[in-house]
Amino acid sequence: MEFIGILCLILVSTTVAGHFSKRFGIPSVIGQLLVGILLGSAGLKLVHPDILVEDFSEIGVILLMFLAGIESDLSLLRKYFRPGIYVAVLGILFPVILGTLGGNVFSIPLNESFYLGLILAATSVSISVEVLKELNVINTKEGSTILGASVVDDILVVLIVSLSMSFLGASNSSNQSLGIMLVEQVLFFIGVFLLIRWGAPYLMRLSNKLLAESSVIIVSLILCLSMSYIADFIGLSSVIGAFFTGVAIGQTKVSKEVQYNVEAIGYAVFIPVFFVSIGLEVTFTGLGKQLFMIIILTILAILSKLLGGFFGSKLAGFNTHSSLMVGSGMISRGEMALIIVQLGAQAHLVSKEYYSAFILVILLTTLTSPFLLKYFTKKIYQNKYLH
Repeated sequence: MEFIGILCLILVSTTVAGHFSKRFGIPSVIGQLLVGILLGSAGLKLVHPDILVEDFSEIGVILLMFLAGIESDLSLLRKYFRPGIYVAVLGILFPVILGTLGGNVFSIPLNESFYLGLILAATSVSISVEVLKELNVINTKEGSTILGASVVDDILVVLIVSLSMSFLGASNSSNQSLGIMLVEQVLFFIGVFLLIRWGAPYLMRLSNKLLAESSVIIVSLILCLSMSYIADFIGLSSVIGAFFTGVAIGQTKVSKEVQYNVEAIGYAVFIPVFFVSIGLEVTFTGLGKQLFMIIILTILAILSKLLGGFFGSKLAGFNTHSSLMVGSGMISRGEMALIIVQLGAQAHLVSKEYYSAFILVILLTTLTSPFLLKYFTKKIYQNKYLH
């Protein structure tokens, strides 16, 4: 029963932290992460990452990525395909290059430096969306481009992280031959296409005819967990199965029903445990010596996304102010980067020596992004849209 008490402590703490985070204009995910730091080895040492915490955390990240897939608006991707592609691709390329070079400067091993670049390539626009809504500019060409680019960014980063795990020497990657592994992964993505095109719509229609309670939600979760298991089994990350299942469900008529119910399950129990579990591993030992590195990597993280979005928008024909607004909207790393850090830690691609530093870089960039987005937005829309 000890875990029940720990779970209650986590849920109470994250709820309170989420409330006060919102009151002070800070993303709730930051509050939940700070709870993990407070309760874990860097703070009160009340919660330890035991097997139940890890299992709940793994379910949490799968549900989080499933929801991210459902929320990926492919119509936006189609509407703003050209600027979205440019912004997303350059917004991945710049962080990967600068992150890898920055890691090398501070003598971080090459594979870990490259993985740092992948962490910095992640974008979480949930925070940017709140700012765009607040400023009443979400339906402008810049706001729509930010949203469209985020869809492409999510898909590409999840794919690259998952596919690169084996090549970077992840400790939990498959031991089978590279040829067999590649064939399995190609077959997996063919299966994903079939699921999105025909499988999910058929299964959702079928689940509506079942007499069991919550049959639509149950079938969608079975699909999500099955695809996560298969992805993990063939050497990909489990989150890629969850994400693309979410994309498939998102194209069906029951997407809103599934999203509403899975959010209730996920955010009530599993997702808070995931964010807390990340904070549990953070320690302040040796961070004083890494302070300069953290500052430089944070600057690189901000500049890389800003430049990627800027040049991508310029290629699409945007003016300078609009391009800076788009770039600033892509800076926030949020939960996407935290997920990638955790995956790297589990695969021993992020060492304990740098784990806490990477988390702090994500925190600092996530906290900085709303202020930069507001600044560049007001440069354009001060008189036209803002209230």
